Amino acid sequence: MSFYAAPNQQRHLRACMVCSIVQSQTKFQRDGCPNCETSLQLRGNSEAIQECTSQVFEGLIAVRDPTVSWVARWQRLDNYVPGTYATKVTGTLPDYIIGSLEDQGVKYVPRDGTTAEEAT
Repeated sequence: MSFYAAPNQQRHLRACMVCSIVQSQTKFQRDGCPNCETSLQLRGNSEAIQECTSQVFEGLIAVRDPTVSWVARWQRLDNYVPGTYATKVTGTLPDYIIGSLEDQGVKYVPRDGTTAEEAT
């Protein structure tokens, strides 16, 4: 697994507000989110990418094997694919997306350090 973004490309990076994976906007456009695609349907959907990902995030964690990493467990990443994740993602999902996630049985936990109760 490798992740490198040249300094002039870092402004194109975005983090998923649901799982916090960090990818380029182009990769979200082309492939969607490797963890949340069935729920968010980001592939080929620029509007959904704008609503469900954020350019404002802190810290990066490279996770090779989420099932054995204590950092992955601590960040609630242990059920996700290997990759690079933000430790904190700033942004708010629209209410209709949160509702859609709940309808699909996905419990949304904000990745900005607040709890869902604090966010409302």
